[in-house]
Amino acid sequence: MDKYTTEIKIAACKEYFEGILSQREICQKYGIHFNESRSRSILGEWIVRYQELGANAFIKPKGNRTYYRDEKIRIVEEYLEGKGSLQSIATKYGIPSKETLRKWVLLYNANRELKDYIPKQEVYMAEARRKTTLEERKEIVEYCLSHNRDYKSTASIFEVSYNQVYTWVKKYDTTGEEGLIDKRGRHKTDDEVDELERLRRENKRLKRKLEENDMLVQLLKKVKEFERM
Repeated sequence: MDKYTTEIKIAACKEYFEGILSQREICQKYGIHFNESRSRSILGEWIVRYQELGANAFIKPKGNRTYYRDEKIRIVEEYLEGKGSLQSIATKYGIPSKETLRKWVLLYNANRELKDYIPKQEVYMAEARRKTTLEERKEIVEYCLSHNRDYKSTASIFEVSYNQVYTWVKKYDTTGEEGLIDKRGRHKTDDEVDELERLRRENKRLKRKLEENDMLVQLLKKVKEFERM
């Protein structure tokens, strides 16, 4: 939950544009977090949004907005053409967070499909698991490693779960591409199992052989009985 009310955001922005107080002073007055090491404070982000849309920038719409594929592409391309910052363009189009726009840009740059977002249909499922091929897993791991092991963004771009990406990368770290092979459902050879399992298998084979021998004996008896008739 946002701890700063709409009234505080609007009042802080108005005082900034009136030029009476500095950002630091306004933050101190309203108890807004201010970090000198950051190039832009929380107040700075509010100011950009207020400059674009006025007080409406802080009035939350009811429900989530629908974003169609073509609109997403147009918005992303506007950002890539240098027509505004992530924050200013997100504000301009009513996108709740600049991180949402950042995600669209990452998808676009990775040549991944930007899908329609229709809230009532729950288009995105962050932890959804889907089947993947070995080649896909290789591509996902390579992307993640080349982007400072950003598991979250990688999962979002390739539409797999965070846990899947993390597991594949760890397996790759340990055994290379061999670790990415899906071995579920594959029957292990005798050399790949422990001693107990080998003995169990051998016992099963001997039992089957004895059953086959017994069936053969019974069959021979039947043949002899038939021949005596």
